[in-house]
Amino acid sequence: MPITTCVFDAYGTLFDVAAAARQCASEPGREAFAAKWQTVATDWRLKQLQYTWLRALADAHTDFWTVTQNGLDYALEASALDHDAELRERLLALYWQLQAYPEVPAMLEALKTRGFNTAILSNGSPEMLDGAVKSAGIAAMLDEVISVEDVHVFKPHKSVYDMVTARFNCVPSEVLFVSSNCWDACCAAGNGFFTTWVNRGHEPMDRLPWQPQKTLQDLTLIPDIASAN
Repeated sequence: MPITTCVFDAYGTLFDVAAAARQCASEPGREAFAAKWQTVATDWRLKQLQYTWLRALADAHTDFWTVTQNGLDYALEASALDHDAELRERLLALYWQLQAYPEVPAMLEALKTRGFNTAILSNGSPEMLDGAVKSAGIAAMLDEVISVEDVHVFKPHKSVYDMVTARFNCVPSEVLFVSSNCWDACCAAGNGFFTTWVNRGHEPMDRLPWQPQKTLQDLTLIPDIASAN
């Protein structure tokens, strides 16, 4: 069946998760952080994801804002910056205002012009996602913003992906799912979605039972992929 619905992961896919640390590092008086911001940003994102996986496996769900704070605390301690409470608060505040990647607004607008349903499917809490969507100015281009809080378990649990077909009353083959996380795109493919991995970092493919059907360097070609399938 043809694609009717285009669904996007949020953090790292539509929104630049390194933007908070990058912006903070550029502010006056942040020289100590500026020397380590890239390491902090990498560790923060990695631990944020790892804590979602571990909590899902341990049946110990919490909201994404908690694991975001936990990941930052680990990253700051690993870089010997955990003594700076003001830095922590500034980074967390900036995370609510993440920048969208430059091609996102035009890409979403093209999908809506061509008649596709559009949605976010994210680990993020509803409040976090609402802040990011409003900050990026893309609310009018999205039909749904779906959070894992509706099922109380993080990706890649099957119940998360099942929310898409339930919300749009469609079958998995009608869904184009897009993520910057290879594991996410792979697991969504295992759920029957047509998937695209946005590999901005030129990383190797994850070794999982499934693979995304397409790999791109950014989101520009998503409307063409949706129209062709």
